[in-house]
Amino acid sequence: MSDKFVGIQISPISFLDEGVEPLLETLQNRFGINVLLIGTLSWLGLKVGRRISHKLEGFPDHGVQEPDQMRGGSYIAHHPEFYRNTSITNFQNNDPGMAGVDILEMVIDAAHQRGMKVMPEVMEPLFKYADHGSTNTVQIPNLPQYLEVDQFGRIGSEPSTSNPHYRTWLHSVLEDYARNYDIDGIMWCNERRSPLDNLIAGNAANDFSPASRYEATQRGIDVERVLLAFREAYSFFQEARAGRGCSDGFFIGFLRMLLRNPEILIWERFWLERNKDLDRELFGIVKWCKPALSFGLNVWNRNHFNPLRKAQWSWDEQTMYCDWVKPITYQHQSGGIYKKEMTEWHQSILRDFTPQEITPIMYKLLGLNEAPWDNLLETGMNPETYVGGQARDTVRDLQNKVPVYMGIGVDAPRTSAAQAICTPEIVEQSVLASYSNGAKGIVYSPNYAGMNHSNLEGGAKALRKLGIL
Repeated sequence: MSDKFVGIQISPISFLDEGVEPLLETLQNRFGINVLLIGTLSWLGLKVGRRISHKLEGFPDHGVQEPDQMRGGSYIAHHPEFYRNTSITNFQNNDPGMAGVDILEMVIDAAHQRGMKVMPEVMEPLFKYADHGSTNTVQIPNLPQYLEVDQFGRIGSEPSTSNPHYRTWLHSVLEDYARNYDIDGIMWCNERRSPLDNLIAGNAANDFSPASRYEATQRGIDVERVLLAFREAYSFFQEARAGRGCSDGFFIGFLRMLLRNPEILIWERFWLERNKDLDRELFGIVKWCKPALSFGLNVWNRNHFNPLRKAQWSWDEQTMYCDWVKPITYQHQSGGIYKKEMTEWHQSILRDFTPQEITPIMYKLLGLNEAPWDNLLETGMNPETYVGGQARDTVRDLQNKVPVYMGIGVDAPRTSAAQAICTPEIVEQSVLASYSNGAKGIVYSPNYAGMNHSNLEGGAKALRKLGIL
């Protein structure tokens, strides 16, 4: 198939652990992989290390059976001429065995000789990301100066996407890839919590860093009035999570607070548009440098699990700055993800309802049809209804403007022993459901280093049934 897209997300360490040629042989001929999505820049074990859940799940049935010593950073050669307009210039990895290794130079020629494509994969935020195996320290000089500031003036843990040095650095990284390597494309992932999203999760609102405040002022936003509004909003969510206040109910209380403080939605929209601007800018940079390069969006599963994000991130809008999309649908893990997501809502806005009462209604609102709340963690989500349903809905909403490559979860890390376990049957059914509902390809995710070959065999079985392998 000339348009075949069977991808796999893979960290640099796997090529050292298993050898480039033996690994490519396995991926191509045993599992039908023809697209390598390589983590090239990260401080997260889920992107550049070995299995991050080995304490709970042990090690997979291949590779090195011991924890890595990942420190994170860039896994390609440094090209300083591309970073003259940003002060972030010292970010090379120093991992044992990886320091000084250019993973793209190591893999590209060997992959192309086999007819396989190579695409760097970059996910933002790059640092300190819960449940993603974050490194303890990030050795970038002056990084604290680029971090977000919350509504109380406290320095956060993620860089401000409005900070000109940080934003220009990301611009430079993608230009570096596009100009210096014979790659076939880039996959970009944006997983940032908005101000209102943070409040729902029990955190303070963001981002009130000097750079963000300046941009807001330039757009005519009264930042001091916004801060006053968020003071009341923060109090509402903290009181709600404690079960206090709101004599008319927490949902009504939330609406009442929001109507009294329209500046909350003004700031939410401002933050959201600046966040989307980053995606648009990176798409434009890649296309300016090399128009033929493919630019794909790796789209957060919270966009279809969270009603706020579902409203904010419409598929049709995203087609304006991508060549394809990869919806994240890690079926066995997703029951736990959904419960975590909705628990935050039930602790505040939806506190008037039990999870058992609201789950069927929320499923209706989100276009889901899954197990009841009480069984969801252990059951996970059904490949037919969940993966197939998301493929169908995404294809419908995109209206054939760009192709859909479904993100199939293969041993996505569990956080609880009670959580559903990935099986070959789940992977097989997910692949079949993707293609039967209009997807043009698949991406095994989130990281080959954490996948069992036995489960990838389930995907290979499906590809053989489809005549793709």
